[in-house]
Amino acid sequence: MKQRIPCHDCQSLPPAPAIWHLRSRCTILYCNGFMKGDIRAMDSLEDTLLIQEYRGGILECSHRGNICVVNEDGRVVKHAGNPGVRVFTRSAAKPFQAIPAIRAGIKEAYGLTDAEVAVMTASHRAEDVHIHALESLLAKIGVKEEELVCAPSLPLDSRAREALLRTGGERRRLYHNCSGKHLGVLAYCKMKGYDLAGYHEPTHPVQQEIVETFARLADMEPEDLGRGIDGCGFPVFALPLSALAAAYMKLACPERIEDKRTAEAVRQITQAMHARPELVGGRGRIDSLLLEDDNIIAKGGFKGVYGFSLRRERLGIAFKISDGSEEEWGRIVLEILRQIRYGNVELMSRLEEQFPARILNDEGSAVGHTETVFTLEN
Repeated sequence: MKQRIPCHDCQSLPPAPAIWHLRSRCTILYCNGFMKGDIRAMDSLEDTLLIQEYRGGILECSHRGNICVVNEDGRVVKHAGNPGVRVFTRSAAKPFQAIPAIRAGIKEAYGLTDAEVAVMTASHRAEDVHIHALESLLAKIGVKEEELVCAPSLPLDSRAREALLRTGGERRRLYHNCSGKHLGVLAYCKMKGYDLAGYHEPTHPVQQEIVETFARLADMEPEDLGRGIDGCGFPVFALPLSALAAAYMKLACPERIEDKRTAEAVRQITQAMHARPELVGGRGRIDSLLLEDDNIIAKGGFKGVYGFSLRRERLGIAFKISDGSEEEWGRIVLEILRQIRYGNVELMSRLEEQFPARILNDEGSAVGHTETVFTLEN
């Protein structure tokens, strides 16, 4: 058994066999016996079995990962696996990355609609509804599409992509699923008179403000966040799963945010996400489905990370599928909601319909099934 080491922040010892908590900036899992900041603990591949897939009655795939549920105080109340594992936020950070711009007043300065604010938080599929909002945003802020550093792309939505290719269309930076986030930052830069060139660089003042804002909401210091570069060129953050869950809790419960201007910006962003959920994800996407429930804030990120929160229950939830898969998100979210006895029966039915346990072949015949095998522990 590993030696029990006092927490670096609160100096308390973990009781046997193990607990996790988020107290002050104490975000490391106790059961591994490492103090805050020990990367060996935070980057451990320790995880638990979440999903199994069967074809013809034979196990074909297993997906492992970690789940964390925190209360309004940021304390871990339920978990599966290791809630202290460090994860990259990827696009799950997008609602937070929009906060500085909205807090500074770009919505009022440019007369932005809910659709245009919502698409700033989106991992969009370049459906017509997304492109309409993006082109409107582009026109209002008065920048050129070529100024976006995200790569020219094809639409992620299969119907939109096929329609584009059939008409001889070409890749556009606006089709990139992160283009709304980039336009939001460019709007802020232009309003403040910042240099537009290098707006994506970690040293740019807007990126510095983003990391400081996100760190505060995660109850961390900016220097304690891991850093990397995301696929779109923006800085991306790594932090304990429990800290991501705590940050998501504040999206649903902005009254828990001490800074009033930040709390108001969160209210505006989440109100837009609820008003136009189809802008945040798209056709058949779990983000959009969950956001149709005005009690839930939700956003996924690449490589299997997902964050959502429940306003009435005052819970923040984050999970990461270790192999980076996203196909299992719907089944995992549904099982989490079942285990915490979530009361929206209509939403649960829609999740079951949209993300069924049965596995279908290309012609729609049932050929297997998926089982969720985790149990949330207190």
